[in-house]
Amino acid sequence: MWFPLALVVAVLALLLAGWATVRTIRDQPVVLRQLWGAAVVEAALLIEVVIAVVLAVNGTTPADVPTFWGYLVTTLVILPVAAAWAFAERTRWSSVVLLVAALTVAFLQYRLLQVWAGA
Repeated sequence: MWFPLALVVAVLALLLAGWATVRTIRDQPVVLRQLWGAAVVEAALLIEVVIAVVLAVNGTTPADVPTFWGYLVTTLVILPVAAAWAFAERTRWSSVVLLVAALTVAFLQYRLLQVWAGA
């Protein structure tokens, strides 16, 4: 159940990154709808954390536990920080910040899957 959710989170983050890319190319700042999109990704990340905690309590752990939890906690922090920064920065660069954050979340989802599998 955890693997499909990681893929969903990655796809949602890539969609958000695509939206931020369009706004960056158009020289436009982040809009509130994009921040709501980031909130949807964050909600999926919170569900992912709950599932990971339940799996850990039941004895199912990744191959490299510290790295896994480090990546998972980092993914939880990235989007809220980027959203706050993007909200405060009302220029094109707010879209760049959201773009980089969304791509980072998608990449970390890929790394989480690798670490869980022991790669």
